[in-house]
Order: sequence, then C-alpha cells, then structure tokens
Amino acid sequence: MSALETAAAPPPTRLAPCWGCIGLALAVVAAVVASFAYLAVDYRQLFSAESMRLMAKFVREFFPPDVAPVFLAKAAWGALQTFAVAAIGTLLAVVFGAAVALPAAGHFGLAPRLAARLLLNFLRSVPELVWAALMVIAAGLGPFAGTLALALHTTGVLGRLYAESLENAPPAPERALRDAGSGRIAAFAYATLPLVTAQGVAYALYRLEMNIRMAAVLGFVGAGGLGQLLYFHLSIFQQAQASTLLIAMFVLVFAVDSLSAFVRGRLLPAHG
Repeated sequence: MSALETAAAPPPTRLAPCWGCIGLALAVVAAVVASFAYLAVDYRQLFSAESMRLMAKFVREFFPPDVAPVFLAKAAWGALQTFAVAAIGTLLAVVFGAAVALPAAGHFGLAPRLAARLLLNFLRSVPELVWAALMVIAAGLGPFAGTLALALHTTGVLGRLYAESLENAPPAPERALRDAGSGRIAAFAYATLPLVTAQGVAYALYRLEMNIRMAAVLGFVGAGGLGQLLYFHLSIFQQAQASTLLIAMFVLVFAVDSLSAFVRGRLLPAHG
C-alpha cells in the first residue's frame, strides 16, 4: 500500500461497548451471588473431614452391586417396563401432537390456531413429575400413570415442534398442486407432509431418548419401572441392589440413545 493510500484510509472505527450486555451479565452474577447467600450453605461443614468420611462410607456401600440372577431378572423386568412406559407415552404423544399441530399451524383458521397453541403451551408448561403425581391420584400407582404423564407433557412439546415445522415448510409445492386442480387434503399429503416427515420422526426419536430418562425418574412418585424399584431399595438402605438398578438405568439409556442417534443420522441425510 502506498503512502498516499495509507494517508487516505479512514481511521479504524471503535465499537461502542454493549452496555445492555454488560448490565445483563452483572445482573446474572448478582443473582447467583444472592442465591448462594440466601441458601446459606455451610461449605466448611460440607467439606469437613467427618462429612467426607460419611460420604465415602455411603459410596462404598454401593459396591459390589447385587448380581444375583433373581435380582438381575427383577432389574431387567423393571428396565423393560421403563422402556415400555417411555415408548407408549411417546407414541401417544406423536399421534395427538400431530393432530393438534394442524390447527396450531393455522390450517383451520385463526381461532382454532389460538386454541391449539394455548392447549400445547399448557401441556408442556406442566412438568412430567407434576403430571405423574396427578395421574397417580387419578389412575393409581403403576406404569399406566407414568405413561399418561409422559404422553401429556410430550404432546405439548411435539405438537409445538410439529406446528413450527409445518409453518416453516415451503408453500410452493402445495400451492402448485392446488393450482393444478388437486384437493386440499391431497395437496397437503403429497407436497407438505413429505417435507416434514423426516424432521418429525427425528423429533419423536429425540423425545423418546428424553422420556427414557424421565420414565426412570417418574418411578419415584409411584409410576412404575426402574425408578420405583430404586426408590424402594434406597428407602430400606439396600445400596447394593440400588447400584444394580443404577447400572441398569445407564445401560438402558445408553442403548436407546445410541440406537436413536444412529437412526436419526441415517434418516436426516437421506431426506435432506
């Protein structure tokens, strides 16, 4: 660059500081500090020699796990029940979520769209544990309550995701079929639906992964499966049996996560 070009070049502009970002960061730090102060945790007592000794003793009681064939069969049955609760709850949520997603995406007018959005927001705003507690009261203890709880919450999540997918789908293919004389249902089935099917299946598989973990937790409120077994054995201080159940949870979640990731990896590239 010549001296003339250097002299003519404008001086570099200095970016103004983002005062809003700085203020937000300071507010978050202040909230965290205030939370720790409000909880008043005695860290000296937590990390004292006596506390560390008791924690080490508690951890040692989990080893070795109970590998008796009778208890392994019991753990396997609980894992199967947990998987069934998650799978059926997710399947019901796929069906009902897809049904509610159509009006939520605006396919039936403004009023049904607002009503469907309100329903989906309500279903997913209530946590699974709260739904499970309500379903245990309504349907009694057992896996049926857990299935209903997962189905209700996941319907709200998948319904919203499916509605967003429908709204973001390009309208040109469906409009072209309509202009060519196709009916409304046929145009949707042959133009819009194939564009969102792969993404919808991926959403369902991802929610199945999450529901496997949540189904194990729902057992603590009486919704069956591994969680209920774990709660029972922990409550009577049988840590060896609890260790076996924790390992069964890990194996189940790892297997389902790996299979789901494999299917989603093969599905999405194939459909773009």
